[in-house]
Amino acid sequence: MESRHSKENPLKGLARFGQSPWYDNVSRGLLQSGALRRMIEEDGLRGITSNPTIFEKAISSGEGYERDLIECARRGDTAPAKVFEKLATDDIRQACDFLRPVHEAAKGGDGFVSIEVSPDLARDTEASVAEARRLSRTIDRPNLMVKIPATREGLPAIERLIADGISINVTLIFSNERYAEVMEAYLAGLEKRGREGLDISRVSSVASFFVSRIDTAVDKEIDALMSRKPSENGAEFQGLLGKTAIANAKMAYERFKETFHAKRFKALEVKGARVQRPLWASTGTKNPAYGDVYYVEALIGSRTVNTIPPATWDAFRDHGRLAMTVEEGLGAAREHLAGLEKAGISLAKVTKKLEEEGVKSFSDSYHSLLATIDARLKALATA
Repeated sequence: MESRHSKENPLKGLARFGQSPWYDNVSRGLLQSGALRRMIEEDGLRGITSNPTIFEKAISSGEGYERDLIECARRGDTAPAKVFEKLATDDIRQACDFLRPVHEAAKGGDGFVSIEVSPDLARDTEASVAEARRLSRTIDRPNLMVKIPATREGLPAIERLIADGISINVTLIFSNERYAEVMEAYLAGLEKRGREGLDISRVSSVASFFVSRIDTAVDKEIDALMSRKPSENGAEFQGLLGKTAIANAKMAYERFKETFHAKRFKALEVKGARVQRPLWASTGTKNPAYGDVYYVEALIGSRTVNTIPPATWDAFRDHGRLAMTVEEGLGAAREHLAGLEKAGISLAKVTKKLEEEGVKSFSDSYHSLLATIDARLKALATA
């Protein structure tokens, strides 16, 4: 790999390879302590993502939210969902303001902050469109991205919202087949907007391809296979562990290049359209055997984003290695995926299940958060 200068911050060095490091976390503490400003200046942070699980951890901790919760209790605001939205939109609006200079320096191409529509709407196209429009109006910042999950019902919502001119972070992508549909929705939305004579140059999107969760799921299948056939091809099965997520992501990057180098997009690009960048999500290492920066180092590439969780952010800053890696070993990646199928492991089934589990996980976190807010409001009301 390319050696880095002894004093170079690896996070900041990602920009040399065309990758934007985004932070997969937001909280009042981050915003109010000066930490976010330092990360922008010293680490080259260029965006922030959030989801219900992140907000659950932030608000449940109470740090920075107590005053607002007390005020809500005094006013008699008892609807947890409305209280949560007020807290979350205030945080996102402030984060957008911190990143506004990044957004302007990138001429609108970076410096985004993402907020997700309610996870309960993942299977409801019309409600997702309505909520995304409402959140966009409420937060009212040019560097806001609204997150829509890449469910079957989310795809038409994505197309319509892009046509509206709302920047979209498409989340919960696991399979390359679904990724192709996500890119189609983005292009169709831009084309519709263009046909209506509207500006397409200020519309941005990222396609959030989840990574480490795939290895967690596939490795379980491989372990089960080895336990059923301990004496058959043990070394071959062992060699399949921990490689599927990166191979899958490398294939996604190949699809990205094919789509955005094709004539269809070039016709939009001359009108100012931006590529829909692949975003590597879920890049914290779940299996410590793979190393704490495994999924960041392996997926560095031009016109990509990596949204990095806090522990992985600190680890990569400390000892991350820089090289253009996302296009390395494509032949080996294809062979690995073929080997999975030969071993009887269906990646299509795994990714379908992961999508279902992802939607449920975010919904569970959302309802857990609402329950926490409800309990806190009731306690404050009787204090």
